[in-house]
Formats: sequence, structure tokens, C-alpha cells
Amino acid sequence: MIARAAESVLRDLATQFKAIALMGPRQCGKTTLIRKVFAHKPYVSLETPEERVMALADPRQFLAKFPNGAILDEVQRTPELFSYLQQILDESPKNGLFILSGSNNFLLMESITQSLAGRVVYLDLLPFSLQENRSIPDYPLTLNQAIFNGGFPAITFNKVNPYQWFSSYVRTYIERDVRLIKNVSSLELFQRLLYLCAGRIGQQIHLTHLANEVGTDHKTIQSWLGILRASYIIYFLPPYYKNYNKRIIKTPKLYFYDTGLACSLLGIDKVEQLATDKNRGFLFENWVILEIMKNRFNKALRANLFYFRDSAGNEIDLLIEEGGTVSPIEIKSAETLNDSFYKNLIYFEKLSAKKGTVIYGGGHTGISQNGFEIKNWLDVSVL
Repeated sequence: MIARAAESVLRDLATQFKAIALMGPRQCGKTTLIRKVFAHKPYVSLETPEERVMALADPRQFLAKFPNGAILDEVQRTPELFSYLQQILDESPKNGLFILSGSNNFLLMESITQSLAGRVVYLDLLPFSLQENRSIPDYPLTLNQAIFNGGFPAITFNKVNPYQWFSSYVRTYIERDVRLIKNVSSLELFQRLLYLCAGRIGQQIHLTHLANEVGTDHKTIQSWLGILRASYIIYFLPPYYKNYNKRIIKTPKLYFYDTGLACSLLGIDKVEQLATDKNRGFLFENWVILEIMKNRFNKALRANLFYFRDSAGNEIDLLIEEGGTVSPIEIKSAETLNDSFYKNLIYFEKLSAKKGTVIYGGGHTGISQNGFEIKNWLDVSVL
């Protein structure tokens, strides 16, 4: 078993809070992690019809079977339990009593907000990070392989064929998870939106354009994008416009929570295709941002990531906000350093008086002649 970076944080949270909600995409390793950390607790999967029927038929009796708490997996399938859990948590002095897990943030958050607000601490778990993948024996350590594989354990650890696995993953997601959400009127159109999103990685979101291409209205697209976000399929990187002029662009940019899934949706079936694919630069940018986000989430920290762009087209790929200040990062997939990499960092330095960093696809690390930090793609795991 590969040690997860979030394991120590999960153990620590269990000593401070009565319940923990571990959330993340389906098949990212949530169940494996919580069953390892809380091996002493009974485990119940509410995906199992028999368990779900018992939980719904008599919630009070069902929960009474676990006086010392339990792991309740895919708990969004039984929202009726939450009001009963509320009473148990309020009456018990024990911390780490119930561990709740779910792969549909949309349904899980809705249920928790209604009944358990203020009683549960959240931890997001994403697929394996680069650091975790590097601990896998014989893991192929190339940049293109890292982007193509992504981080799902079935691909990187069990070495399942990516093309077949991701095809099944998308089908399962559409047919099982999305069907549970009532405001998806057409699974076919929803799936079309998913594929269109893959072609817009690293781009600003324009709802009207998407609505026209999908063949539905603006409000429906907005709702469906919300579902994709809540299901840990896509991520919106917000713009940063604090303390700067009013000409700043305020539209978020779209990325995927796993670049392996994005490659599959783009029709990249073999790692060799990635080297010449027109989307490689955007996929590398996606991969870097995601790695930094994973490092944050694994420490139970919020995603303090933004991008910057003004109406004149000056843009910084990534800003990391810490203590009221920002650190600008430019992300370049090329393997050879180029003076053009620093152009936007020089512009942003005039606005913010902050030196920036370039993360690129080559192997050099150091300081440029104009004082900017240079990091290669392997360094991203420590940011």
C-alpha cells in the first residue's frame, strides 16, 4: 500500500473533531485510506443495496449498531441519516466518532449543510500526487507519462490500461452519479459538455459559447458545470483582482482534477501522442496547478490559488496567496529555457514588487539573470 500524504492530517483531525467528511472523486483511494487509518471501526458501504435499505428503513436502529462510531462510505446515498447523526454527535463527548466519505460533493455537501453544519470537518482527497506516484515501484518517471497517467491508483499503482479504464470511468460517472442529480435533463448533452470542457483546459469560461455548442441554454450550462465541479471532475481557477486596477479580467479558468482523464477525453490514447498534441501546453499547466493544489489539500489547507489577467492581455498563470501577499508563477511546458518566459513576470513585478518563479518542462533549477527563480517540473512537489 502506498502511504498517502494526507494520512497524518487525517489522524490528527480525528483527535479534534467528532466527525470527518473525506471527500474526493470516485476511485481516488478514499476507502483504502480510511479503512487503513480507522481499521478499528466498523465499515459500512451505503452503495450496497442491503445496507442502504436498512439505513433508510430505520435510521435510528441502524446507527445504534455503532455506539463507538463507524465509517460510513458513500453516505450521500442516504441523506436521511444526517439528522439522526446530528443528535448522536451532539450527545457524544468522543472525537473521531464517525468518518463520512463520499464521491459526490454536490449531494454530500447539501446533506451536511442542512443537518451537520459546524459538527464536521472536511478533508479533500485527490488522486495520487507526483510525490505519491514516485513511491510506486517502477513508476515511469517522465513528464509526459506523469501527465498522461494522472493520479488515479488504478492507473499508476495497479497499471490498468488507461484508455479502457477512463472510458469505463466516464460511463460509470454519467450513468450512476449524474442520474442521482435531478436537474440533468439529458445525459447525452451532459456528456457532450464534458468532452467540450476537455478542449477548454486553461481557458476562460464563456457560458454562452458552451451553451451554443452543447445545444442548451445558458442557465443549464451553469448548473451542469456546477455538477462537474462538485463531482471533482473540473476545477475553476478564480482570477485575482485585489489591490489592482479595475481593468482586471474577472472570469475563472477551467481545469480538470486529473490530467489522465483529460487526456482520455481529448482522444490521447497513448503517451507518445502527447509529445505532439496541440493541448500539451495546457495539460502541463493543468498538471502543475493540480500538483500544487494536492499539496495544499493533503495538509487540510484551502486552495489559495488564482490567476491574473488584465484587459491588455498581460497574464500570470498562477498566483499563490499567503498572508495577504502573492507569489507569481509562470508555467511553461518547453524543455529549453527562453527569455520570453520572464516577460509577464517582469510586468507583474512592476505592479506588485514581487519576484516570480518559472516552472518549466526541462531539468534545470536555479536563478535567472534577472533574478527570477527557475524550477523544473519535479520541483513542483515541494511548492
